[in-house]
Parts: sequence; structure tokens; C-alpha cells
Amino acid sequence: MRIKKLQLKNGYKRFHDLTIDLGDDPARIVALVGPNGCGKSSVLDGLLFHAGAYGQVGAGSRRDNTYHSMMGLPLSHADIDIEFTTGKYDAVRALRQPTGRENTIFSFRSPYRYNSKLKIKETKSVPEIWRNSYGAGDASSLDAKMEDNYRRLYGAYNRYRDDNDLKPSEAKAKIIGDLNASIKKCLDLEISSIGNVEGDQGTLYFKKTDHPKDFEFNVLSSGEKEVVDLLLDLYLRKDDYSETIFLIDEPELHINTAIQGNLLVEIERLVGPECQIWLTTHSIGFLRKLQTTMRDKCQIIQFRPEFNLASEAHTLKPVTVGAGTWRDIFAIALDDLAHLVSPSTIIYCEGRAESGPGGQERGMDAQVFNNIFANSYPDVLFTSSGGNTEPDQRSTIAMAVLSKVFPTVEIWVLKDRDMASGKVTDENDRQIYLRTNSNNHRVLRRWEIENYLYDKAVLKNYCECEGIEFDESRYDAFVTDIFDQDLKSDTARIKKICGIKGSINNDVFKVELSRYVKPNMTVYRELEDCIFARK
Repeated sequence: MRIKKLQLKNGYKRFHDLTIDLGDDPARIVALVGPNGCGKSSVLDGLLFHAGAYGQVGAGSRRDNTYHSMMGLPLSHADIDIEFTTGKYDAVRALRQPTGRENTIFSFRSPYRYNSKLKIKETKSVPEIWRNSYGAGDASSLDAKMEDNYRRLYGAYNRYRDDNDLKPSEAKAKIIGDLNASIKKCLDLEISSIGNVEGDQGTLYFKKTDHPKDFEFNVLSSGEKEVVDLLLDLYLRKDDYSETIFLIDEPELHINTAIQGNLLVEIERLVGPECQIWLTTHSIGFLRKLQTTMRDKCQIIQFRPEFNLASEAHTLKPVTVGAGTWRDIFAIALDDLAHLVSPSTIIYCEGRAESGPGGQERGMDAQVFNNIFANSYPDVLFTSSGGNTEPDQRSTIAMAVLSKVFPTVEIWVLKDRDMASGKVTDENDRQIYLRTNSNNHRVLRRWEIENYLYDKAVLKNYCECEGIEFDESRYDAFVTDIFDQDLKSDTARIKKICGIKGSINNDVFKVELSRYVKPNMTVYRELEDCIFARK
């Protein structure tokens, strides 16, 4: 079960009317990324507020409208609309009620607010974990799960030992073996004992390779406690929370960068395969892991200041995460250090050289190329550098500077085939240019980028996905030479062929088309050969 779409409206928290649309095939991991105060945690609070209205204990039921509305206005669960892959919230909940598992739709984890001390004096029963009746109900409350979870772990150990007539060491190896496997991948420690409540040792004990004696949970650092607490909670939930949306708010707090990536891997491993993970983060370690080894499992929703979410309706969709957005997203975590991070290859192409706020790419060509190749070549960054001759000049300067700071970065130049200042050039001219220039130069086979974007396969895919009619006969009558025809000047006609009736900026239209150039298309493979194989 996964969330496909979420809407928070009528002034919920800091949102006027926000929709998060993950599409028909939502990913297993949804990362909400943005600076402090942008609304990441408020999204999780909205999900809990909706669940609390249906009676889920501990889900958004502990705060009034002064918390859930910045205007202090009354809100209802109807102001939060959740669409799962299996239906609406009320339908999903109704299906679970006969089994008593209706409170397992969401599992929430607030950031870093946990029991800092663990030492119980007596054994006592605690509610079954599937009741979800403890812990935080919103992003700013205490997530006091540690004591109850210790009692559950201790109880499971006793039951397993007695039911199977095992030695304590044998029972311990079974009960905490998997948990220790996760802990050891994140920290240089492991659980050595689950204590003895009757012997005034009602806590977890740990050992380290460089420490001569076992020690209590209470002496762990804040970061170590956070990791152990989180992994223990997920470990205990893995059986009863098999189809659940796990909401985890900033799990990286108190944890250094080296541990963060490994922690995310273990979170994903402990959460059942039919579950979805929503997490808020501006962690370098998490972001890097999401954009490398976990890239195929995640969608990233980016909150940007210019969206004006408090006053305008907006729909956020997953960003295409490649080198083009890599620097922009990492700037959230790195701030002024973002310039120290570089892709493996920078390709200078034609287009508007001036950047927007925060270094945002404004050149249409670069935006198009970054969209097309973001998934296949995530460590390549296209950047616009001006007119026909300027990519040569800027790339020369870049090589002189960057080669000293980042010796492994390659700098390439990509030109349109109209490189001769409007003079007619053909494939033979193109090949002569490639032979007589250094290996870091590339030239498009088709006249300009528009000759790729206005390819029939791309336009048909765009129209089909957008639900508009593509006039194929009109296209065939007009586009007689996709390689050499000047199509850039006739963008208005192309838009009419695609059935676009409203007003849409030409560059915006082209950038949008680039999202419909797919790797299985001939036009994609041809463009890929031009740039990356220099053919």
C-alpha cells in the first residue's frame, strides 16, 4: 500500500492549497526536501491529523486548531485528502477493522525526542504494538517509545526462552540477532544483553570493540540512542505493520553524515516490502544515498521558497534527480559549501548564460538536456554558456580552473549543428568539425535541439500523456525533414498540431517536452550517441 496523492487545503498549517502528486506508480521512499520552515513536517502532521479524526490513537489528536492552522481557524479531516493505491483512507480503514488493525495505516516517528534514560524497576504489561497507542502524535511532541519497546523486547525474549526451553544465551541470539545486524551496520556497538529486571538491571546493555566492559543504554551518546531507538521500534513493528505508511521526521538529527546513509539502508531493510516510507530530511548522507544506490526506490519532493505555498495553490510532483538538480538539492544541506560539490562531467551548451536565484539554470537547452539524461547519466551536468562561440570560451576557463580543484571533472562543449552562424552545414561538415577539434567537443546531428524535441515520437507521447489529440497528418505534411528543417521558428505551429489551445511560453513548452523523451525512443538513442559516444 502506498500514497499516490495528498491534498492539504483550506489553510492547513502553512499551506493555502497544497497537492503532492506522486503519479500512478508511487515509489517506496518519498523524501520531502527543503529548508527549515518550508512545511516538510507539516505534511506529516496533516496525514496524522486526518488519521486522528478517524480515531487512530496518538495520531494528530493531541493538538487543537491553534496548532493545525496558522490562522487558528477550525479544520476538519475533510481538509486533508489522501488517496492510496488501494483507495481512500476511510475505505482502507474499514477493510482493516475486522482484524483490529485499523491503527496500523500510519506509523509515525518524531525527530530526536525520545526517552534519554532507560531503567525499569518492574515488569508490567504494555499494549500490543499494533494498537499504535503510544509515542508522538505530531512533529513537535515527545516520541517516548523506548521504555515500552524495551518491555516488549524483554517480554519476547522471556516467551521465546520459556516456550522453547532454551538457555538465556540461545534465546538472546534469536531475539536480538537481526536487530544487532542493523545496529552494527550503523554504529560501532551491539546489544550484549537485554538485562534482568528482577536483578535491578532493567535496561539494554551494549559492548564496543574498544571498550573493556559492557555498559547501559543511558551512557550512549545522543546520536547512538537515536539510532538504537529508531531501529528497535522498526524491528518490533515488522510483523504487525506489513502494509503501513511509515512517517519519519528528520531521522538524521544527532547523527553524523557517515552514519546517515547506512541508517537509511537499515530503515528500508526493516520496513516490510508492501510498505511506503515518507521521510523529511536535509541530510547530506540521506540525500546522497537517495540519489545513488537507492535512486530507483525513491521520489523526491522539493519545497522551494518561490512556490508561495502559504498564499497560492500548488501541486508538487517528484523532481527528476540528476546532476541538473543535484547541486540545487544539496544546497539545502550544504548551504554556502554547495559549490564544493561537483559532478563528474560538465557539458557547456548554448543558451542563456545568466543563472537565476541560488544558481538556478535558466538556459532552455541545458534544462532540456538535464531532464532527458537525468536518470541515465546522474553525474553529468549540462550548463548554458551563451551563444555560438561562448561555450568554447567558457569551457576553456572552466578547464583551467576546475582541473586544479577537481582533477577528475571532465569539461565538454556541445554545439547545435547551426554552428556556422546560420550558414548551411551538413553531416560532412559536422564530421570535419569533430575531427579538427579536441575530443571534448560534440555537435548535434540535427539542426537544433528543437529538431529532437519536435520528433513525432516525442510529440505523440506528450499528447497521449496529456490527454490531447495529436494531428499526425498535419504533422507529416509540415515536418518533411526532421534533421535539417528549421523547426524552431515554427514552434507555434507545432503547438497547434499538438492540440494546445491555451497560451504557453515556448521555452516552457520545450522544457516540458523534454520530459517525454524516453530511452526506448530512436531520437533518445541518437542524441545519446551524439553527446556521449561522440558519433
